[in-house]
Amino acid sequence: MPYSANSCFAWYSWKFMLHQWGGERPPGRRGPGRGWPGACGAGAILSPTRPWRCKTPLRRGLRGRWRPDRLCLYWRRPRPGSHGLSPPSLINRLESIPRRELYFFSLYRVLEAGIVAALVFSPVAGVIGEPRSAALGGAVAVAYMVAAVILLLLGRNERWLLPLVFGGACIDILAATLATHALPSVAAGIAMMLLFNVAAAAMLLPLRYGMGVAVLASLALVGEFLWSAFADGERPRSLAELSMFVTSYLALAWLGHQIGQRARSSQQLAERRTAEVANLVEINELIIRRMRTGVLVVDADNRITLANEAASLLLADGAETQAGLNQMAPELARRLQRWRGGWQVDDTPLQLFPDQPEVQPRFARLLADSDLTLVFLDDTTVVSRRAESLTLAALGRFSASLAHEIRNPLAAINYAVQLLEESRNVDDADRRLLQIIHQQCLRTNGIVESVLGLARRERANPENLDLGAFVRRFVEDYRQTLSIETDSLEAIVPSQPVQALVDPRHLQQILTALVHNALKYGRIMDEPSRVRLRVFQDGRNAFVDVLDRGPGIPEAVVAQLFRPFFTTSEHGTGLGLYIARELSRANQATLDYVPVPGGGACFRVALPGPHTILSL
Repeated sequence: MPYSANSCFAWYSWKFMLHQWGGERPPGRRGPGRGWPGACGAGAILSPTRPWRCKTPLRRGLRGRWRPDRLCLYWRRPRPGSHGLSPPSLINRLESIPRRELYFFSLYRVLEAGIVAALVFSPVAGVIGEPRSAALGGAVAVAYMVAAVILLLLGRNERWLLPLVFGGACIDILAATLATHALPSVAAGIAMMLLFNVAAAAMLLPLRYGMGVAVLASLALVGEFLWSAFADGERPRSLAELSMFVTSYLALAWLGHQIGQRARSSQQLAERRTAEVANLVEINELIIRRMRTGVLVVDADNRITLANEAASLLLADGAETQAGLNQMAPELARRLQRWRGGWQVDDTPLQLFPDQPEVQPRFARLLADSDLTLVFLDDTTVVSRRAESLTLAALGRFSASLAHEIRNPLAAINYAVQLLEESRNVDDADRRLLQIIHQQCLRTNGIVESVLGLARRERANPENLDLGAFVRRFVEDYRQTLSIETDSLEAIVPSQPVQALVDPRHLQQILTALVHNALKYGRIMDEPSRVRLRVFQDGRNAFVDVLDRGPGIPEAVVAQLFRPFFTTSEHGTGLGLYIARELSRANQATLDYVPVPGGGACFRVALPGPHTILSL
């Protein structure tokens, strides 16, 4: 199978895995070496149920002490959804958002520097007005362009995200102030360009730093106004214009921070919802893959595009090939074609392969406008087993009640017979009759014990079992527990391990009943009995043969071997083989009699392989 439980649950492992940081710390929110020291730092174990409000991250100061990292942009962890910790890919996508915004912000800064350089060095400078200081304007234009290019190149480093945003905003304010003083004719335009810088910085920075940038821009604007008024004796703008720009800086800083915070929250919510949807898709795929009902997805050309494990087992692993449904299951393809044509579909179960159980196909269209068709393959043996198990459960309860009612008078009869045997007035003929009564009481009590054991049968708990090792242990235990005297019991096990899916307790009871019958009836006259347990594997199933070298079983008796209460011995109960077969069915195994050409008998137990999907 191309799918396995381990690969299916790989996506889910990060939810329950405890991440321990040891040695070199992984990259934090601000890059390598900036993790969560202290309560959330190196060596700490992060729990998936950790509260979303985390302490302020710490950083190491100049003296080697840990201090609160107040300059961290996003130290508050987002509210997690149902999945607790976010996957690494989600965190990487979220952390790439500020870098992308910073990149466009830096590009806009380069554009601003180009505009200032054009106002200073291009022929347009003579049209807009004479500069107050041409040398200052040229120096500001060149320095601003160089700084803008450097900030653009440094914007790729995540560790310098906050210094780049805050430092770049300070450079913008300084360049705008000096350019306004050098070019008084375009002072209003430069002040308006600075509005975007203040708003963009506020979007990327926490509120207090965003408002700090707005206050610095306002102070710089007021400082340049006072510089021009007192130093040069000029007053190029009015107080109303100055107050309007100051108010705009502060308002845009607050508004930009709110917009940025909402944008980040919306992006984080979208990413969390995307992760949850991806988790739901994986869960649905896992459920379909592990369903006991076979599921096929077939396109318009009857090509199988998807098949779960149960369908592959029912198709004898044919679903893993690229062959179409017409080649693999012609009868199923014919019924599908009739269903597509609107004809009445045959509801009788069909057998896709000779060694596979019968299935009941059902069809459904995947989408209204899609050519894909869902084919459900229901194993009819599962339904029949469930119905049979319900019937046997009711019959078992009735048999248990009846056995208890029989046991009480049977015990009284047996006790009375024992008392009569102790009497001196009983002649030999009557004593022989009492022995017959006593033997039949013991036989009836054995039947009652078998019925009670069948009624108390526990549900099978199958597990992967090394069949060869189990049979070896069984033979050794049987030899030590029950004396077989001159009889022989041996195990024939291959060198390669043979795996089977079965309940060990039930297999122990099955083999005990078969070996007991083989040692008792599988002998010729007075010769010792020779019993062999042979283990082998054929395809997907594992087998255990119990062979003897006795006279064999007549053909007239073979058909009644597994019927309850059928026995050819006057001391037998007739329930041993019946109980063994019922225990085999409880484990989805089969118990059959196989004729031996050279003489003797063979009872074969066919067990499901380790990759079988059981329907218990």
